[in-house]
Amino acid sequence: MTHPVLDRIDAFAPEIAAWRHDLHAHPELLFDVHRTAAFVADRLREFGCDEIATGIGRTGVVGVIRGRGGASNRAIGLRADMDALPIEEARHPPYRSTVPGKMHACGHDGHTAMLLGAARYLAGTRDFDGNAVLIFQPAEEGGGGGDAMVRDGMMERFGIDAVYGMHNMPGLPVGRFAIRPGPIMASTDRFTITIEGRGGHAALPQHAVDAVLVASHVVVALQSIVARNVDPLQSAVVSVCAVEAGEAFNVLPASATLKGTLRALSPKVRETVKARITALVAGVAEGFGATGRVAFGGGYPVTENHPAEAAFMAEVAASLVGEEGVDRDPAPMMVAEDFSYMLAARPGAYIFMGNGDSAGLHHPEYDFCDAAAPYGAALWAGLVEAALPIRP
Repeated sequence: MTHPVLDRIDAFAPEIAAWRHDLHAHPELLFDVHRTAAFVADRLREFGCDEIATGIGRTGVVGVIRGRGGASNRAIGLRADMDALPIEEARHPPYRSTVPGKMHACGHDGHTAMLLGAARYLAGTRDFDGNAVLIFQPAEEGGGGGDAMVRDGMMERFGIDAVYGMHNMPGLPVGRFAIRPGPIMASTDRFTITIEGRGGHAALPQHAVDAVLVASHVVVALQSIVARNVDPLQSAVVSVCAVEAGEAFNVLPASATLKGTLRALSPKVRETVKARITALVAGVAEGFGATGRVAFGGGYPVTENHPAEAAFMAEVAASLVGEEGVDRDPAPMMVAEDFSYMLAARPGAYIFMGNGDSAGLHHPEYDFCDAAAPYGAALWAGLVEAALPIRP
């Protein structure tokens, strides 16, 4: 490592790994991240952060480090997520999860440790003019913690002008980054479809309206939406992931329930797909003499990078690892991320960081790569110093 920020952070990389291992061993879900939040707040106090606020967005933590320039009030937000997943860990490292049925299968332990590493560096050097706002967010995994922190007035309270996010990426080599302007991750919506037919004896189907048959036709019809209602140059996914109906071998159930998800890379496509799901469910059900209704549950908007901030983040990454280490045009992904709420509130960008040859995200054998942490921490610190330079 030859970059001065990277070299300085690499010197205390074992401590970053130790923080990560502690967090990994004690995973917490959604907003119930009290131990993790306390761990973060304690470290920020040790580093000498100028301001530490807890309970933002219920259990989020925000730390503020003021630069030594003294002329600027600009503030740059850096966000890490803290929550784990309800998955049983398959691996047995020394720091294996101590909580049955819970593990850091998405690397949020590493994200939190990296931002703590950046905090330690920034609090020690303060080689910038303005405020570094360190955002530790709960409930990314389906709880909308990013939205909760925004709604709690975080942007206004800490005067955040721009905000940046980062996620590890299995398969991307350690020391590499990938970022693109515009949509980088999809919106997501959950849907529940209820089919109401008329129950009856399996031997006398003529006296019933078979909800299972209707539901089966609905599943097939839904697959026509992307193929025939979405521009082929656009992207969308409709997946039915659960079917619930009946309990007996000889009874036609009166109702059936389908559960699934839709993903899109633009708000317009998202609304088109939702409208077509609603219309198809009602129409197919009516054709069989049944009724069908759709309920859409909570989802995340499209994660859309602001072009200027995405270019800036790519430049800072390239200054750390070289231009060859930054992919500026990766394909967008159909997974979702509630950092989208922060990008809707302020200009900013989201980048992927290499996690090497690990198991995939949300897999029981996944583990964050400790060798990647100095790169992430150095990118955070470099963003602050580049965005808030000290003027002569």
